[in-house]
Amino acid sequence: MRFSFFVLLLFTLNLFGQNTVPTEYTYNEFLGQVKKFNPLVKTANLEISMAQANLLRARGSFDPKIEVDFSKKQFKDNEYYSFLNGSFKIPTWYGIEVKAGFDNSEGVFLNPENTMPNQGLTSLGISIPLGQGLFINQRMADLRKAKLQVRLSQAERKLSAIAVLYDASVAYFNWKRSFSEVKLYENYAKNAKIRFDGVRSLILQGDKPAIDSVEAGIILRNRLLSLEDANLKLAKAKLELANYLWLENTIPVELSDNLTPEENLENTIQETLRTNDLLNTNFSITGHPKINALQNKVDILNVDRRLKANSLLPRIDLGYTYLSEPSAFDNYRFEDYKVAMNFYFPLFLRKERGDLKLAKFKLQETQFALELEKVQLTNKIKAQQTEILSLQKQRIFIKELVTDNGTMLSSEERLFSFGESSMFLINTRENNLITAQLAAIALENRYYISNSELYRVMANPD
Repeated sequence: MRFSFFVLLLFTLNLFGQNTVPTEYTYNEFLGQVKKFNPLVKTANLEISMAQANLLRARGSFDPKIEVDFSKKQFKDNEYYSFLNGSFKIPTWYGIEVKAGFDNSEGVFLNPENTMPNQGLTSLGISIPLGQGLFINQRMADLRKAKLQVRLSQAERKLSAIAVLYDASVAYFNWKRSFSEVKLYENYAKNAKIRFDGVRSLILQGDKPAIDSVEAGIILRNRLLSLEDANLKLAKAKLELANYLWLENTIPVELSDNLTPEENLENTIQETLRTNDLLNTNFSITGHPKINALQNKVDILNVDRRLKANSLLPRIDLGYTYLSEPSAFDNYRFEDYKVAMNFYFPLFLRKERGDLKLAKFKLQETQFALELEKVQLTNKIKAQQTEILSLQKQRIFIKELVTDNGTMLSSEERLFSFGESSMFLINTRENNLITAQLAAIALENRYYISNSELYRVMANPD
């Protein structure tokens, strides 16, 4: 364990260290690290552990129990009484309880009903509910709900984990967008500086009017201003991305300056998110975590409804206990026994009927939510499929616009070299090209986010 940690630490230092050589940090690597080490993903995994602990607690209601009760009173050299009551109880599924016991008592001032043989008294009995509690009772309901809660937690874990992975993906895409914008403005700032120096040289030679240097200076300062703003956005995007970068043992890390986002992400994103096949096939919502979660909630509420309906029955508890001395336990005597009966029944059942109605309303509310979610989920998937296909077409158009604007700028620069154009026209052509390239970067970012939204709707982080 310690060795593997040091190996991982060395790898991470190499990945996030201050290395001057640019290193591509792919989206697949980033997503894998978030899945493995991010505390929010680990917190989602705790949902299952807590549900399993709750199931263990519910099963404890059916554990056999040993009870011992001993009391004694001694006053002025007289033993008033000494009671020993021991029992072993075995709860069963249908509310039936089996009990074995041993009782012994002695003393001067015993109540006659507590008088027992010198060797004590053994007993073996059974308690049976004939009304409430026979087919369903509180401990049966708790165990059934705990089992359903485990399945519910598995679905909710996926939903919680997919929400974290979606937010992390958006942070990665924004980092890539800011990185691309910085590279774009770096290139145009460099071109503006070269153009400014060239214009100044031509002015000194008398080939250009002095006003062109002012125009070229304005262009250069605008490019530097845009570059500075892009660098600010990139710095904030890197800090946002660092919120999702952790190591083993919950150690946070920062993104190094030498790391660059995946350049050809458009070729791998659908394979990484497993959205490529979904665009060509119909997706079934059967087994979807959101549907499973709501269905399990319906089942849990249905258990509550049955328990509330059972409370409308009268409470009738019958008990029979066979009594015998320890030395004569194998000699059965029908006349040695103890029986008991408890009866309870409210006349109007207003509380019970009210609880049952509330349970039915909650059940109906969740069933409505389930049916609504099925429709909404299907429409969300279709909407995301349509959006991704549309964005693919839009990216083709924007690439053509970038190419055409680049051609116009090259043509204008050529005319300028012949003295048939001006810096104003070059600046106009270049601004149009920058606008088109920024639109292409924004559309690319939207395409990535749309794929991640489809990934979130699918809700399958594993």
